Amino acid sequence: MHTIETVKTNLIKGVLYLALILLALLCLIPFWMMLVNSTRSGNEIMTSFSLLPGTSLADNWKLVTDNLDIFKGMLNSLFIAVCSTILVSYFSALTAYALACYNFRGNKLLFTVMLVFMMVPAQLGLLGFYDLCNALGLVNSYIPLIVPAIASPGTVFFLRQYILSVLPKAILEAPRIDGANELVIFHRIVLPIMSPGIATMAIGAFIGSWNAYLVPLVLLNKPELSTLPMMIASLNSVKDISNNIGATYLAVAMSVVPIIVVFCFCSRYIISSISAGSVKE
Repeated sequence: MHTIETVKTNLIKGVLYLALILLALLCLIPFWMMLVNSTRSGNEIMTSFSLLPGTSLADNWKLVTDNLDIFKGMLNSLFIAVCSTILVSYFSALTAYALACYNFRGNKLLFTVMLVFMMVPAQLGLLGFYDLCNALGLVNSYIPLIVPAIASPGTVFFLRQYILSVLPKAILEAPRIDGANELVIFHRIVLPIMSPGIATMAIGAFIGSWNAYLVPLVLLNKPELSTLPMMIASLNSVKDISNNIGATYLAVAMSVVPIIVVFCFCSRYIISSISAGSVKE
């Protein structure tokens, strides 16, 4: 009887693992098609379907490098994304800690206002934001693309809920009794405990900033300041789309590399245990 139950359990596990493997492969198909199409010509992509790489990688690369300063675009996007991710991670964690661990007048009101701002599409304020940047002389500057990242209601909301679920307030009493100030408590105790949640939101913040297109398109008019998404979008207007769609796929494939690197770097913090994080130096 025990043997039959064991066989049934192993069979169920095998079926589940097989289903998960198939789902994983289905999720990887678009990524694989992007890599394949980056090695094919535009005419081949438009007229046929293939899962095997083509022979036009060199031609696509020449088309990309002849029309775009793609490495300059990557550096521009990387600078904006890294700066905004650092700002949103640190200041959102600080704000979430204050909202979760301090009972001050207006706490619930501020939290409610933050929830309301989460529901307002950012595109509604784009014209007013441009007028403000223009009045301050910040057009053709990266400052409007980096500094507003400090205020991220969605990230603050997530980290506040994360703190409430993993941080017992009693752990903060001991350092306060020993005379540690609040910033020391935050940096030495709270921040390491929050690191898995911060890493999770940092991945999303980096991807959002890296892929941002509309706001940079409105604020950046100089070609040397263009971000990578702006350059990729402009590639379609260089020649007929049927001729350079393979080059577009190649540029998109290159733009995915930094995202994969950031995910690999942050994933170890996501899977790290909370208790191990709380005792880091």
